[in-house]
Amino acid sequence: MSKPKIITPPPSPKQNGILAALPAKDYARLLPDLKLVEMPLNWTVSESGDHVNFLHFPTSGIVSLMYALEDGSTSETALVGNEGLVGISIFMGGESMPTSTEVQSVGQAYRLSRSVMKHEFALGGQLQRLALLFTQALISQTSQTAVCNQHHSLDQQMCRWLLMSMDRLDSNTLLITQEAMSNLLGVRRESVTQTMGQLLKDGLITRARGRITVIDRSKLEQRVCECYGVVRNEYERLLPSNKGVKE
Repeated sequence: MSKPKIITPPPSPKQNGILAALPAKDYARLLPDLKLVEMPLNWTVSESGDHVNFLHFPTSGIVSLMYALEDGSTSETALVGNEGLVGISIFMGGESMPTSTEVQSVGQAYRLSRSVMKHEFALGGQLQRLALLFTQALISQTSQTAVCNQHHSLDQQMCRWLLMSMDRLDSNTLLITQEAMSNLLGVRRESVTQTMGQLLKDGLITRARGRITVIDRSKLEQRVCECYGVVRNEYERLLPSNKGVKE
């Protein structure tokens, strides 16, 4: 006899911090235009230079903003989870971005069309304000990532990435391969293997194929460079009510 299929209810849009922070009237007006979409692993939400037609508000998962060079090498410039949105070019006026957006951790998002977002943005209400504050926080993250990559060790960069990812997933286990990690950090896979091996030896993580589990977050926070705290504090300053409320 087959087991009954377990039906998982769809996530509330308010599991996204920006949508959760909207006044009730604004949220009710937007709700009919929000469409739930799956974000499978490695899905390219938009390519570099694309005319972006949809804004995405993640309720779970992580989307990476990736920059690719002519030689094929890549590097992550920022990551977005349920604290924010993907597709800022829609309301910033530039129509496209030099980065691609790729799903780094599976999840779901609520999609909003370009036309609806442009209309909402033109109203000058709370969605406009939150979108601009999030964009400022995202710029801060991008800038700090550039500084971190230039001045801090790979060990510190990896600690920063692990902590930022855990914050957005509300989990201490991350599904990621060493090859994917090397693409995100823009370094050789051998360097990732060596650095991860040291974190394992020091008792901060455990790892299995395609999986990293942080077992001592406090030690990870002691080991990370200042960049993690700078970015976290800026997000909390700009989006203090953005908690990605779970319903």
